[in-house]
Amino acid sequence: MTYASGPYGYGYPPPPPPPKPGVIPLAPLGFGDILTGAFATYGRYWKPLVGVAVAAYAAAAALIGAALLVAWVAVEDDVQRLIAMPDGQSPDFSDVQPLIVAFVCVWLVAMVVYVVSSGLVFAAAPAVVQEAVLGRPIGFGAVWRRAWSRLGAVIGSVFLAMLATLVPMLLFMVGFGVLMAAMFASLASSEGSRTDDGSGLAVVGVLIFVGALALLPLALWLWIKFSLAPTVAVIEDQGPMASLRRSSALVKGSWWRVFGCTIATAMMVGMAVGLIQQVISQIGAIPMATIDLSAEPTPGEVFAAFGGLMVVLVIGQLVVQAVAAPFQPLVSSLLYVDQRIRRENLAQLLAQTAATPAP
Repeated sequence: MTYASGPYGYGYPPPPPPPKPGVIPLAPLGFGDILTGAFATYGRYWKPLVGVAVAAYAAAAALIGAALLVAWVAVEDDVQRLIAMPDGQSPDFSDVQPLIVAFVCVWLVAMVVYVVSSGLVFAAAPAVVQEAVLGRPIGFGAVWRRAWSRLGAVIGSVFLAMLATLVPMLLFMVGFGVLMAAMFASLASSEGSRTDDGSGLAVVGVLIFVGALALLPLALWLWIKFSLAPTVAVIEDQGPMASLRRSSALVKGSWWRVFGCTIATAMMVGMAVGLIQQVISQIGAIPMATIDLSAEPTPGEVFAAFGGLMVVLVIGQLVVQAVAAPFQPLVSSLLYVDQRIRRENLAQLLAQTAATPAP
């Protein structure tokens, strides 16, 4: 669709601006337009966006808290036995095994609920952007239903994209473990309990770290290549693999542009969240400052102060996460719209749809 037809230039009127029924003009977008559109979308639709995020993360926090409570009930006797162990006696593996099992179970529960809650937020943003670019309203119920219906495809696309970028992370973890084993071997050698000083393990660990660093560019390239997949899964109702292929096709030829917008947004959000978290930590530390350590506080006083700190930190983290989490998916969704405007003349279809009354 051509918005500017006829002669324009010296002595002629300037071409008319592209239509703007919603939060962005229906034309190729610059980074400033994308940021402005993301802030405008957040400002107009903050209730469904923040509502979905609060519901998702609050449910996740409740489930993790329940898992911690169950784990504590299961290992309380083992913890008391370890505390009562005489000085100088080292616990056996059988003594700490229940604690390790409980920790792993709680960690698995936390990972699952975090993935589900983050998937809901990632699915909610494209559902809102679909209506925001047309200037149409959308409520919490509609966003929640749309996000929940596409949750599996969004999580699948994110999981497959993570698999493609997981190798460097695993290598870093393995390299760290090998270097720790080398350090313990060196300490044992210095005490005379073994002859191997761990130098071979140290060399292996360094080589693994070098390999991980060498694979980082490939992982970064794949991350940006598949960064639009969650948006595709929601807006185009695609499955995980089709969403990855579609994202790859949309990003092709514009990798550096998508990379710049994504990294700049992530840095902005990270800096803002970090500053807010520092303020919350300072506020949460106030109950701890009221304890007079010179007067030998009772365990109850210490527990009450520490419990107050944890409550403030958990609630503050939940609020910050819920408020900040939708912004990055909003930018990714607008990048998706921009790429389709540039490649597929989506502006014409959006203009026609905006001119049609909503069903």
